[in-house]
Amino acid sequence: MNSNHYIAIMAGGVGSRFWPSSTQVRPKQFLDILGVGKSLLRMTFERCTKLVASENVLIVTNERYRSLVQEQLPELPNENILGEPSMNNTAPCIAWTALHLQVRNPQAIFAVLPSDHVILKEQDYINRLTEAFTYAEHNDAIVTLGIQPTRPDTGYGYIETEDDGEAIRSVKSFREKPDHETAKSYLDQGNYLWNAGMFVWSVKTIVQAFRAHEPEILQVLTEDLDKLGGSQEQEYINRVYPNTKRISVDYAILERADNVYTIPSDIGWSDLGTWNSLHAFREKDDNDCVAIGKNIHLIESEDIIVRADDNKTVVIKGLQDYIVVDEKDALLIYPKSQEQEIKQVVQSLKGKVKSTRF
Repeated sequence: MNSNHYIAIMAGGVGSRFWPSSTQVRPKQFLDILGVGKSLLRMTFERCTKLVASENVLIVTNERYRSLVQEQLPELPNENILGEPSMNNTAPCIAWTALHLQVRNPQAIFAVLPSDHVILKEQDYINRLTEAFTYAEHNDAIVTLGIQPTRPDTGYGYIETEDDGEAIRSVKSFREKPDHETAKSYLDQGNYLWNAGMFVWSVKTIVQAFRAHEPEILQVLTEDLDKLGGSQEQEYINRVYPNTKRISVDYAILERADNVYTIPSDIGWSDLGTWNSLHAFREKDDNDCVAIGKNIHLIESEDIIVRADDNKTVVIKGLQDYIVVDEKDALLIYPKSQEQEIKQVVQSLKGKVKSTRF
């Protein structure tokens, strides 16, 4: 393994669309949402150690989740956990990660990967990331993995590429989540990929990109550059980080840079962003139903997903197109076709209900 290669796993999100299983206390990346005995974070970490040494894996998360990371990744050195004191979106945390690695190893090439995605074709995934590392090592390039779309999905952003037949394509533009007709046109054109939020770049390239497009973020984080990389780093970051601009790396860098490239990737990817995406991912019975739990009994029901504790017996009859999630102190029963409302419902309940389920 190349000692200059690193992976930063982004693990600070809340995953509110997976309520009531995912909460601010224990977000979905720390859950065994697939029922396989491992959290999504643990599965991501184990994939990463097939690309880089475990000591070259960083977890970038909210400081409140440090103990959860330590619990699930006990082999990870504490200094490899970068704890954000505030949720300021992805650009500031990536800038901090780059500056941290610049002190550790100025020659570093690093990938930024989500902590809560599922990859079915692991060897293809490793091969594509290896290609991205190699390209970023030899070129002043921001490299993304673009997922080959399989349907006109309106829940993903899209990458418009130069369809020149090359294995690594130049990116023409990033497109926001489209309506159905626009998504269909993207598939028909054939040069659009899903944006999976997976990036690879050198420390030098991404720091220069921030210097060119979002210099204020660097100015805040480098107020006292000597504090980075040492024992005082977390205390220093706790003080200055909340002052950084709240902006995603897509808006801050990717949509402005002219050296962005993508690798079309067929890796069996799912972002597991919603209960519907989990329903689509999991194996279903003859009535298109998914049951996560050992004692769930479905009668004359169709197109539903049910999640419940293994110790609880659940019997459901005559239900169609519904999400049913039973947790210790919250129960969700909601139409699958209206699941995009769940995030707003959760927001509206805050402060009105005495519960830790938010």
